[in-house]
Amino acid sequence: MAKTKLQISRRQFLQLSALGAGGVAAAVTTLPNTNPIHTHELTPWYKLGKIHTTYNNCDMCPWRCGVIVHSVNGRVAKIEGNPDDPKSRGMLCARGQAGVSFLYDPDRLQSPMVRTGERGEGKFQEVTWNEALDQSAAKLAAIRDEYGPESVAIWGHTSGDSWFVEYFAQAFGTPNAAKPSASLCTSPREEASKLTLGFPVGGHEPLDWEQIQCVTLIGSHIGEDSRNTIMQDFAQAWERGAKIIVVDPRHSSAAAKADYWLPIKPGTDTALLLAWMNVLITERRYDEAYIAEWAEGLEELSNYIVPFTPEWAAEITDLPAELIRETALVMSDRLPQSAILPGRHVTWYGNDTQRMRAVLMINALLGAYGRPGGIYLNKSPYIESYPHPPFTVSGSAGGCSAEPGAEADELPLGPSGKARADGARDRFWRGGTAMQELVEPMISGDPYPVKGLIIFGVNALHTIPNPERTIEALKKLDFVLVIDVLPMEHVAWADVVLPEATYLERHDDLWAVAHKTPFISMREPAVEPLYDTKPGWWIARELGIRLDLENYFKWETAEEYLNTRLMSIGLNLEKLREQKGIVVQNGKPYLTDYDGKSPFHTPSGKIQLYSHELLEAGFDPLPHYEPVEEPPDGMFRLLYGRHPVHTFAKTQNTPALSAICPENELWLNDERAAELNVQDGDYVWLENQDGSRSGPIKVKATARMRPDSVFMAHGFGQNAPGLSQAHGRGASDARLITRYNIDPISGGAGMRINFVKVIREA
Repeated sequence: MAKTKLQISRRQFLQLSALGAGGVAAAVTTLPNTNPIHTHELTPWYKLGKIHTTYNNCDMCPWRCGVIVHSVNGRVAKIEGNPDDPKSRGMLCARGQAGVSFLYDPDRLQSPMVRTGERGEGKFQEVTWNEALDQSAAKLAAIRDEYGPESVAIWGHTSGDSWFVEYFAQAFGTPNAAKPSASLCTSPREEASKLTLGFPVGGHEPLDWEQIQCVTLIGSHIGEDSRNTIMQDFAQAWERGAKIIVVDPRHSSAAAKADYWLPIKPGTDTALLLAWMNVLITERRYDEAYIAEWAEGLEELSNYIVPFTPEWAAEITDLPAELIRETALVMSDRLPQSAILPGRHVTWYGNDTQRMRAVLMINALLGAYGRPGGIYLNKSPYIESYPHPPFTVSGSAGGCSAEPGAEADELPLGPSGKARADGARDRFWRGGTAMQELVEPMISGDPYPVKGLIIFGVNALHTIPNPERTIEALKKLDFVLVIDVLPMEHVAWADVVLPEATYLERHDDLWAVAHKTPFISMREPAVEPLYDTKPGWWIARELGIRLDLENYFKWETAEEYLNTRLMSIGLNLEKLREQKGIVVQNGKPYLTDYDGKSPFHTPSGKIQLYSHELLEAGFDPLPHYEPVEEPPDGMFRLLYGRHPVHTFAKTQNTPALSAICPENELWLNDERAAELNVQDGDYVWLENQDGSRSGPIKVKATARMRPDSVFMAHGFGQNAPGLSQAHGRGASDARLITRYNIDPISGGAGMRINFVKVIREA
């Protein structure tokens, strides 16, 4: 396959992202309902007409930085960070700058469509919105009436997903609604935090960056998983002289800035954490006064960790014992202004809740929680929900879960008296429905049939492990409704396709962020929706009304809905615009803000080093190290992560971002590459332990990678013909992840248990 290397300067990127050009060579771009804007610099955009300014939060990644959007003659010309927003602080990453390019992507879905060929062929006919919505509602109603509402599942992602995964799902009555951000990303972290502290970590990892003196990262790729705020904070902490400890099999961008890089053997992180606890406790380097006041279980933990010395961990982790000991002392020398970042994507091996418990316990030993320079306490902003009748199904993600120790026949029931689909096994899950566990009941009907599926904003075949199994499920369903902006690969499997307006063309629900300073931001359209696209709130409402759920959708416009909510804090949209779209409230970040009361929502009000709740549920009350399977001979463990200019499998087709990074690379240890007669820049194929192939992918032969593993950025290798930029570029990690281990505590899907061999020819 011929490959062309495209060089693009920073100046060219900013020009592309500001103007939304379809390519570097384009001279004029013309789109429906817009005036042509020249992509050269003969006339600056701000001189083309009157500037219209609106306020928004970026949807190019889940971080949702506050932005200010400038439009001219009905066309978005410039996006910039909102200086009043606590996340963007007036700055944006490359993805945020490319929002205009995403808006004007020429490959966008343009009108509602219904399938005319076989499912999977991608043959559709354009129809009116009424026809598409009527057909969708009729199909969903038929499934509900025959099998019960729980036989319709909903998968959602991106910022508009709350209209479907939460609001619509609960009104409809299905508990089987899921987001990849839970079971495929954060659920072990959130469950571990609830067990240990009594509350989840939340969407914003709450390190008190302004004062922290030692930051420890375990598999956290700051600078590559490009979250604007954290990159700013990390850079400032590093410049200030904070110690940086990075644990990673790969010498990542963050490792390049570290004082200590620990190239750990994959799968052995819990052994390292236990050894760090051993040093902190046996050498009395923990915060004794803090633990005495705010934690319980130290005696049990102290007795437990005696055997887990640095020497013990060195044999397991491939790290020198002295390095393990030294880094533990570096952390403790700076307590309580020292902490391990909880991380975000933590579904690794299937034993992840216990590993995350160990992370949180070390932070407690360092006295970090609720202390300046440690980990601040998130607080949610105050604002009322829109009034509506009680939901028939409760839960933030449309689902409820088993209490500790519940037997299979005691699991939560759907409205028809059936156990929900992901609760067929005896599990201690409280984080909502696990997305990947909804595939099996679509195929087998066990424990009850799932016959319908709504997919909102999820690139399903590049998100859920084992995409061939997902395709099998899609073939079995009675009805598949897809709502998206672009013709992603899974769109070909839909019965009805509804094109959504982008975040720059729509109102959305308020972004209410738990934070050190909790805040609320607005999203309003900068321009009218292109083509025949509609906002997610409108689609959810129109479906709801057709399904006799009008009592939940009393508003007629998004403005009416939003003003009703804002009324509870003495605002409306007009007043919020006057405040640059942001309202910041007072937080309670430190223990001193609680007047001696405990902020920890555990039964005792103290941090649980030893978990009686886990013990009563039949799990180990303290974290333990479990060896993971080794790579077979001639194979490598597959590790994956993010690229700084791309988000998941969403932005690979965005013209401005594709110009910078059109494909991913395979990080391969240079000595192993030489053994395979592979050179840097060669293209190879990957084949996993089950015979699944993906590629070709360009090799990055480097000493910065352990010899037992390879690494690739997620989201590439897409095979949707309608994606002119992303189609056929790079390799798909999702196709190579055919196996996963379920975490028995949180339901998270550990996906780093797949192995690949490098093949020089297809």
